[in-house]
Amino acid sequence: MNGMYEHTFMSPHCGAQINMMLEQFYREQEYIEDCEVCCNPINIHYKFQGEQLVLFEASPIGQ
Repeated sequence: MNGMYEHTFMSPHCGAQINMMLEQFYREQEYIEDCEVCCNPINIHYKFQGEQLVLFEASPIGQ
């Protein structure tokens, strides 16, 4: 397990559909990334168990 996983979610700021590549190598990550549509910051948190994505959260920051 060291590949990339494509995940689609809705921006918590503007509701736009966003496709994101998640790195499975890091099993669990949390970081801030700007929405590619409205540029507002999103806190991204995800976790893998094996090759299965078991947690994905996209929370707004600010507003």
